[in-house]
Parts: sequence; C-alpha cells; structure tokens
Amino acid sequence: MSNKRMKTTTNTVEPSKMNNNNMSRINIIAQLVDTDGNKAGPQLDLPQDCSSEQLEELLNTLLQSERNKSSEEDDGERQQEKLPYEFYINDQTLITDLGKHLEKTKQSMEQVLKIVYAPQALFRVRPVTRCSSAIPGHAEAILSVSFSPCGKHLCSGSGDTTVRLWNHESEGPKVTCKGHTNWVLCVAWSPCATIIASGGMDNMVRLWDPITGESKGILKGHKKHIVGLSWEPMHATKSVNDIRFVSASADGTAKVWNVNRKIPLFSLSAHSRALSSIKWGGEGLIYTASRDTTVYAWDANDGKIVRQLKGHAHWVNTLALSSEFALRTGAFDETGKKEDSFESQKEKALERYKKLTKNKPERLISGSDDFTMFLWEPSHSKTALKRLTGHVQLINHVAFSPDGKYFASASFDKSVKLWNGETGDFVCTFRGHVGAVYQIAWSADSRFVLSASKDSTLKVWSIRLKKLELDLPGHSDEIYACDWSPLGTKGASGGKDKMLRLWKH
Repeated sequence: MSNKRMKTTTNTVEPSKMNNNNMSRINIIAQLVDTDGNKAGPQLDLPQDCSSEQLEELLNTLLQSERNKSSEEDDGERQQEKLPYEFYINDQTLITDLGKHLEKTKQSMEQVLKIVYAPQALFRVRPVTRCSSAIPGHAEAILSVSFSPCGKHLCSGSGDTTVRLWNHESEGPKVTCKGHTNWVLCVAWSPCATIIASGGMDNMVRLWDPITGESKGILKGHKKHIVGLSWEPMHATKSVNDIRFVSASADGTAKVWNVNRKIPLFSLSAHSRALSSIKWGGEGLIYTASRDTTVYAWDANDGKIVRQLKGHAHWVNTLALSSEFALRTGAFDETGKKEDSFESQKEKALERYKKLTKNKPERLISGSDDFTMFLWEPSHSKTALKRLTGHVQLINHVAFSPDGKYFASASFDKSVKLWNGETGDFVCTFRGHVGAVYQIAWSADSRFVLSASKDSTLKVWSIRLKKLELDLPGHSDEIYACDWSPLGTKGASGGKDKMLRLWKH
C-alpha cells in the first residue's frame, strides 16, 4: 500500500514509519464491519496515520482473501477487481487519517474501534471535465433538462414552447416536439423510458414519444400553469394498461392521470395556495409541497390525505426522496439494460428499490424560503426527524445521492451544503459560486455533485474530499437546469443563453 506496508499474517498491521510531527506510537485496534454488522476479517492493529485510501486497499485484500477461501477456483480477473468504499466511525465519514479523526471527534483509542464500510458503487463515474458540445436549437431560455432512466436519451424544455430531444451520442439535435402554446416549465420521463410528459404555462400536460417526437396525448384540467410532474414507480405500476403519473399546478391541486385512457383519475385538493413540487414515492404515497408552507402525503390509490407535515414558516420550494434514484431508473441497471417482459421489469425494479432502502422507511427532505429544511419519514410520522439550519437565503433545490447516504441543498446564498442522508447532520459547505445556485445533480456512484448557478458556471464537487473538483465555464449567462446521466457518462445543462451544453470526461 503506497509506501506503507500492512500485514494481516498475525492479525496485525505493521505500523508505518512515523511522520516528523512526533505522532504517538500507540496503534489503533480496529474491526471492519459492513452496514449490517458482519465482520470483515480479524481485528487489525492500525497505525494512526492510516488513511481511508489505505483502508480501502486493505479491505479489498481481506474480502478477496475470504472469497478465495470460499471458492476452490482461482478467478484471476476477479482478483484484480477493486471496489471503492467509504468508511464511517460513529456515523461520521472518515476523511482524514484515523488518528486525526479520533482526536477531532474525541474518541478513545483504548477500545476496539468499529469502522463501518459501505461500497460507493459498482462502478466509478469519472467527473465531467469539459464541454464536448454546445448545441443551438432553442429560441428561448432552457428551463429543464433530463436524461432518460436508461441514460441513452436526453430531452429539454424551453421558454420557446417546445420540448426538444437530443442525440447525446452524436451530440446533435434529434426531434422538436411542438404543441405547447407557452413556456415549457418541466419535463419528466416515465420509468420505462417510453414516454415523456411535459407541463407548461399553458396549463396543459402533453405526452410525447421519445423516439419519434410525436404527440401521445394532451391532458387538460388544471386552471393554472404546471409546476411539477412525477411518474408512478415501475415496481408499483399495476399493468401496462394502467400507467399513471401525477401533475402539480399553481392552481393548488395535483391530478393523477391514467396515461392509456388520457383521463384524470382523481385530484389532490387540500392546499390553500400554489403547489411548488411533487414526488411519487415507492411506498404508495404522493408528496406535495406548497406555498401554503405545508407538505402533504397522499394515498396514491384513492387520493386521501395520509399526513400533513407542518413546520415551515414560508413557501416550501422543493422536495427530495431518499429512494429517488431507484425510482427514477426503475428496472434499468447501471449499463442501461432492462428485462423484456413487464412482470420481469417490475420484479427487477422492486429488487433495486429494496436494495437501496434496505426495507427502511423512505425519507423526505423539504426545502423552503424560510432558509431551513426538514427531514421526514412521512409513512411513519407527521413529526419531523430533524430541522436543518445553516443556509442564509432561500433553498432552491435539494437532492439525495443515489445511494441515499447524503443529500445536497442549493441556495440563493451561493453555496451548496452536504448533509448526512440518514440523520440529517450537517457535513460540509461547498463554496465557490458567486451567484445563486439553482439546481444540483448527482453522479450515479454518489461521488460527485454537479451544481448550476446564476454565475454562468457549473461546478463539480467531490464528496470524498469535501471540496471543489472542477470548475466548468462555458455558458454565457445564468444556468437554470442541469442533469447527470444515470450511466454516469455525460452531464447536460441549459439556461438563459439558449444553448444546450453536453459535458463529459
């Protein structure tokens, strides 16, 4: 391991040569365990200057050794496979070396230290580092961009009343979907990636074929503009003839639609002011946020109120679910492939959802104009788990990491803040933007956050290093929207300069 050799021959690890800072020679007895409490190898005698990178290498060696013992055949390829891991001590991420971490957290070195490890992802996403294309086409500002659940398609909505589909492989325009008569405010992909829904200032929701761009339906019923769209999760969809999604409007209502029949099934009406955000969760609940300062949880089958979540003192702007990545990608794996039959897709989607949630309740984050956020478990309680403070301006956007371990918040105070996704504890602040931060997007392996700002730049932040990874200039005006492909290969952004920009490594 780099210049420091570690052995496990006698269940110990040789201490490295001490640094010039006269670090104490007392080693740390530690036990590596997974998130379920299962031990990995024996107790280890670790030097105080052991870093997370060295622990990762050691853990891969221990796990490979255990696999070799349980398997008679020697798989050469598998032996070279090394996965990225993150390490936690008492729910705090290990960033510095062990000694500094224990000193900072004032923990005893006389007891066996339990170090919890968790795989970061099955694959590593390389951070987007450069603009590969600036594609003209829209005649007005781009207000939303979204990659498909399979990561192979890209669409955008604009103030020029169109939805555009882009070929992000050849990096050129593909199809223009015309039909809206006013700004297109939001777009959303079905979890099977076969339909796009768009909502606009014309009070209508339209459905589109993502391959041909042809209209698949016009849904009328709202009295004011559409502010959000969310599809029923793949694992909860009853049949191919009963595909549903929900739309939220500034008229204070949300409507659940049957896509096949092009009719509203029922309305969610309880808010006294305009809605601002909507999410369809994996536990049979729909969540709505409103300018009336409340969040409601509704039964997705009959539209009845399950919970009213109170606490905010001003408009609630944004919602995020801990299971959102699994709900977004449905049955698609990390390579963008899915099963053929509908039933197999449902099973795969349910398997991926359960793997992410580990049969724990979904967590919901709400961000508000009152500069605060609340962490909830709406299926269990109307009382918030935690109130999160720190931002000094209104909160625009919140998003959970794909693995649910963190969430990030973007604010008008020009900062992005990182939080523990389970406890709500503050982790760090990312500073660097010189304008309001409008939107954020996570890499599929939860290692990077992409932020879009009023200052005309995108920035990539490293979760492990807790600092700026890359600065991405290129836009000539405010950036309103950004997204990162579920495949991890590309990012996309759009804003006031009317250009769709693609980013890659």
